[in-house]
Amino acid sequence: MTDTSRWGRYTELGPVELAAIVDATPLAYVPWGALEWHGAHLPFGVDGFIAEAVCEGAAQRTGGIVLPTTWWPITALPHRFSLSVQSDTVQALWDGIFSALAQARFRVVILISGHYAQGHELVLMDAAEYAMTQYNLLVLAVPPMALVDENMLDHAAHWETALMQAVHPRLVHLEYLEDPIPPPTVSAILGQDPHLATPQQGESALRLATERIVASASQLLQQGHSHMLHELYSRRRARYRAYVEHYFRGSWEEAIQSWWSKQS
Repeated sequence: MTDTSRWGRYTELGPVELAAIVDATPLAYVPWGALEWHGAHLPFGVDGFIAEAVCEGAAQRTGGIVLPTTWWPITALPHRFSLSVQSDTVQALWDGIFSALAQARFRVVILISGHYAQGHELVLMDAAEYAMTQYNLLVLAVPPMALVDENMLDHAAHWETALMQAVHPRLVHLEYLEDPIPPPTVSAILGQDPHLATPQQGESALRLATERIVASASQLLQQGHSHMLHELYSRRRARYRAYVEHYFRGSWEEAIQSWWSKQS
C-alpha cells in the first residue's frame, strides 16, 4: 500500500498533482449512486453517499484517485421520485468512463455501486468485463458490502440504515417509519427492520467493507491478474440466475416492474 498522502479527489487536483498520484498508484475509485426511493426514513441519495464513503476510506489507505460520485442508476425502484436512465445509455456511459480512464493510464478501477438492483448489477458486470478485454484495465465493480456478506445487501432496511447513520446521521429519520413495517411496495424496505440499526453497526460495517476493498485493490495492483475478477463476476451472476429466468424478457426496465409487483 502507498503512503496515505498519495490520494486525492479528481475534481480538486491540478495536472502536476494528479500525474504524481497516478504515476505512483494508477488506481481510480468510482463511487456510483442513485436517485432512488429508500422509504420514509432515508434520503434519495443513500446509495451514492455510502459508495462515496467506502471509496474515500479505501483511497486513503491505498492511494489513488477518487472520481466524483455519479447518481444515475438503471432500474431504480418504482416511485414518483425515483429517477432512472435506460440500460443501454448507462452501459455506454460506463464504457466511456472505463475507456477514458485507460487512456489516462490508470491500470485498476474500483467502481463501488451503492445501487445494486439486479439489472443494474448485471449490466455493470458486463461493462466491467468488456473493459478488461478492450482496454486492458482491471475493473472491480461491486456493491459496498458484497465482499463482506451478501446478506448485508438489503434495501432501506437494517444495514443501509445503519450505514447511513454512520455516514450522514442527520439524514436518517427513523421517527418517520411506521410500526409495524408495511410491505415493501409501500415501505421500500427489503430486509430486517431498520428500527434495529445503530450507528455503531454502521461504522463496523463501513470499516469491514473498506478493508475488503483495500485488500482487493492492493492485490490487483501488485499481481495484475484478472482471474479473481472473472471468478467474482461468475459467482455474482449466479445469484441473479433465477431473477433473469423469471423476469427478463429483453428489457431490464420491464423486469424490475414485474419483479416489484410480486413484492407485496
